[in-house]
Amino acid sequence: MPRPVALVTDSTASIPAALASRYRIRVAPQILLWGEESFRDGVDITPAVFYQRLAQAKTLPRSTQPSVMSFVEIFGELVGGGYDVLAVVISSAMSGTYQAAIQAKEAFPQASIEVVDSRTTAMALGFQVLAAARAAEAGASLAECRQVAEQAQARTGVVMAVDTLEFLQRGGRIGRASRWAGTMLRLKPILEVRDGQVSPLEKVRTQRKALQRLVDIVVERLEGQQPIRLAAQHTNAEAMAQQVLAAAEARLQPVEVLLSDVSPVVGAHVGPGTVALTYLAGL
Repeated sequence: MPRPVALVTDSTASIPAALASRYRIRVAPQILLWGEESFRDGVDITPAVFYQRLAQAKTLPRSTQPSVMSFVEIFGELVGGGYDVLAVVISSAMSGTYQAAIQAKEAFPQASIEVVDSRTTAMALGFQVLAAARAAEAGASLAECRQVAEQAQARTGVVMAVDTLEFLQRGGRIGRASRWAGTMLRLKPILEVRDGQVSPLEKVRTQRKALQRLVDIVVERLEGQQPIRLAAQHTNAEAMAQQVLAAAEARLQPVEVLLSDVSPVVGAHVGPGTVALTYLAGL
């Protein structure tokens, strides 16, 4: 009998708390730095408080990855509890989180710990973690759970409509979309995460059109694929996210739909008014 497998991720996955609890997924919080203050993402600061403060802030927050010690503590508890460990984390092209987890793994040379670079973030990462967690619950081995996560990686995606590129540009997470910076004027950018980083997809003229295109793009990509899992995520824009999710659900008949805030650390980089539609298809 293989040892049971425990899943670990970071807070950018934004997995709804009920699901994280249901599958006993451990979450290493990213760190939000705001002036002289430091907050653990989603622990010391909630999305509601974050956006209220952001609206009045004179300086913008920054972020940094979880410490090596935070992963060491999580891994140590799980290994001590008799688990093999699979950590699936934010794209290494966006954050040092993957390297922090790799360094933490080296503290347990006798343990079975695997670390996977998801090459993405938000619920595109979350769906990879959930797929592996469901396999673990069904009795899969560590190697099998890793294989499921890697299969899911090829079948997940995230497209997003942001209100402005300002936050991505200031935070240094703009990736290939940098070629649009300063040229958007009143246009609304639609972005995706591709090859591990933020990439430009389309430019549209209105917010309404941007939300409609999110749905159209995902429907076009997923045509003929089943089963489909969808998540709409937002930064202080719940009504718009609900609208996008309802429209996508009506056209795709997914087996799972989720609605959630993105974490404050992600919100600090994409800014308020962002809506993302993420998916996992065919697994």
